[in-house]
Amino acid sequence: MTIKPIRTKRDYEKALKRIETLWGAKPNTLHGNEFDVLCTLVEAYEDKNFPIHPPDPIEAIKFRFEQMNMNPYDAAQYLGGKRKVNALLRRRATLTMTMAKVLHKRFGVPAESLLS
Repeated sequence: MTIKPIRTKRDYEKALKRIETLWGAKPNTLHGNEFDVLCTLVEAYEDKNFPIHPPDPIEAIKFRFEQMNMNPYDAAQYLGGKRKVNALLRRRATLTMTMAKVLHKRFGVPAESLLS
């Protein structure tokens, strides 16, 4: 097992190919350990070179309501009324921490999305 840091796209592609051949290796074996280490290195490389940023808070709210088959105004009673919801969704009002807590706890909008 020769493992080295992943610094280039070529290193990355080689690591992915090796992971593919090691897929299903038993844990705590030579191949299982190699698989774990390579996955960790690939994850670090991807985090650095292909970051996935959280979505825009307003888009995250709209998406969650759509997932729940909700009209955004169904949440008005929890967010301070229809005017506040309308202003928020049209970006004429800012998202408050109180609103963010309600959206996260009651509607399951990811906190990371609301805080970005």
